[in-house]
Amino acid sequence: MTKKTIRTIPQERTTIPEQPVAERIHNFCEVALGYRPEDARREAERCLLCPEPACVLACPVAIDIPGFIEQICLGKDRAAYDIVADANLLPAICGRVCPQEDQCELVCPVGDTLEPVAIGRLERWVGDRALAEGWDTGAAVERSGLKVAIVGSGPASLACAADMAKAGCEVIVYEALHEPGGVLRYGIPEFRLPNHVIDAEIANLTKLGVTVECNTLVGRLFTIEQLVDEMGFSAVFVGTGAGSPRFMGIPGESLHGVLSANELLTRCNLMGALEFPAYDTPIDIGTRVAVIGSGNTAMDALRVSLRAGAEQVACVYRRSREESPARLEELIHAEEEGVEFHWLTAPVEILGDDDGAVRAMRCIRMELGEPDESGRRRPIPIEGSEYDFETETVVYAIGTRANPVIGQTSKIALDERGYIRVDEHLATSMAGVYAGGDIVTGAATVILAMGAGRRAAAAMKAYLGIRDTAVVYDERTSADRRWFGIDAGERNFTRLRLPADDAVGVGGT
Repeated sequence: MTKKTIRTIPQERTTIPEQPVAERIHNFCEVALGYRPEDARREAERCLLCPEPACVLACPVAIDIPGFIEQICLGKDRAAYDIVADANLLPAICGRVCPQEDQCELVCPVGDTLEPVAIGRLERWVGDRALAEGWDTGAAVERSGLKVAIVGSGPASLACAADMAKAGCEVIVYEALHEPGGVLRYGIPEFRLPNHVIDAEIANLTKLGVTVECNTLVGRLFTIEQLVDEMGFSAVFVGTGAGSPRFMGIPGESLHGVLSANELLTRCNLMGALEFPAYDTPIDIGTRVAVIGSGNTAMDALRVSLRAGAEQVACVYRRSREESPARLEELIHAEEEGVEFHWLTAPVEILGDDDGAVRAMRCIRMELGEPDESGRRRPIPIEGSEYDFETETVVYAIGTRANPVIGQTSKIALDERGYIRVDEHLATSMAGVYAGGDIVTGAATVILAMGAGRRAAAAMKAYLGIRDTAVVYDERTSADRRWFGIDAGERNFTRLRLPADDAVGVGGT
């Protein structure tokens, strides 16, 4: 292939077709429609195929990005999928919801002069092609006889489950809700991530032998200790997420009409509230909705409220648009769909009527001062600037806390915030139990959670004595650590598991 330069590649980033605004605000069909074949080929040609790609280092799961894009250029979409799936079994999901603009695309050298390569859109293209054609990794797995439990079925758990299944373990995923997917299912609306995509990606995991058991709340039906001591699991991964909502503690939060974004989105995305009474879950948000916060979850709550029938939907955020943590694409979509934005505004009280229902929200104007610990300019109230904002529903989207059930029902060590404490290998205080994703870090992105799941899987394989060829045959291993070509870590080491309380490891050369 001829060497590319910034002057020889297509100069404009390939746009992605979208559902028209006037239509999409009345349905939950996907807004971004995905690349056509000619779009994908053109955008792939914009990649310079860097010999030392910064994008791979910026990817939490280390996808060989130039490798799969080159295959798209050659028209070898199946080969592109195989490269992506080697690191990420959920490309159709990650291509839709991961913030590539802050990760792989941020360091793309094309972006120094032009718009960066649309890596996320190309990943989605590959993932959608795989789903349409029924491709899977076709991995031949030799069973190890070891049994691994995964608690939760969000992105961290699914990534860990995939790697442990590929390593030959019997993997059982326990999900508390009645559908798998965790935050992918209950927290992201179908107009951003259709449920059929989640179903298809999870089906690929079951082809690897992963079993998913829903309606199983670990910590209530059985504990982490029981998984290890009584149920025969050799290792456990906890990926229960951070789904407990935060509130501000201002007057009026107990009024009817105040809810969290998690509740709103779960009712609509998972429990069929928008089809009530065909489904048992009701939703009554009225005609005026105010959402506090400006992250991706806030954008989802705002746009769901519009589609649920609200006539006036407003975002209330204490900083300016420039400090908004939402993805720019989601922010633009919300603006296009008619969401009102009250920047530099903070609520101080929620006002109720005689029946105990929300009638308004009292707000105060803010101005930005010096940066705080987050690096963003600190919002400062402007004295005497209070005003009342009429609304019937107030939705909190200001972050979440750790899911508390595991901490309440096991002896696993927690940090001062209530998240699970882990070491550098994501091992918890309990032998054989690992954790990752939002339950460790707090709310973060899908791809960061998946990266944590993969890191935990690597540590679990080492703990279980499972050969990890990616480590054993690492080309960086120095020659003096090899003996007749065998890495020192592979020199006739055998892990023995005995019926007695003590396990014995015997090693030698």
